[in-house]
Amino acid sequence: MKIWMTIAVALSVSACGTVTRGSNEDVTFNSDPPGAKVQTSTGLVCPATPCTFPISRKQEFIATFEMPGHHSQQIEVKTEVSGGGAAGMAGNILVGGIVGVVVDASTGATLDHTPNPVFARMVPIRPQRHPVTPSRQRRSGTPGV
Repeated sequence: MKIWMTIAVALSVSACGTVTRGSNEDVTFNSDPPGAKVQTSTGLVCPATPCTFPISRKQEFIATFEMPGHHSQQIEVKTEVSGGGAAGMAGNILVGGIVGVVVDASTGATLDHTPNPVFARMVPIRPQRHPVTPSRQRRSGTPGV
């Protein structure tokens, strides 16, 4: 009977990160000024910042911000093991065993997106100024002096 209780407890706490953190994370997109269009390399589109999408914790991507009259900005969003994800992984190793480790690793539950929020400072496009050429002026005075 004790063996079945041990197995039941191990299975119930395995994959702690997947249960407590989920396999998706809300990623927020902001810009200054607000109102930029954002498109990710995964195909998500936000017509105007600010906006938030649930994105798979395993998914790395590039966010492209566009706004009329401004230079476009591309920001690479990576994934990294978070503090909470590392703690969940340690709990799996101590209590949940290999099953929990495998499940959390395969769902990405130990990962967070960085940067999050994703922020772009939109730089205005300035028209090029043509250099001013000095005009020829007549000299007044005595010739040859």
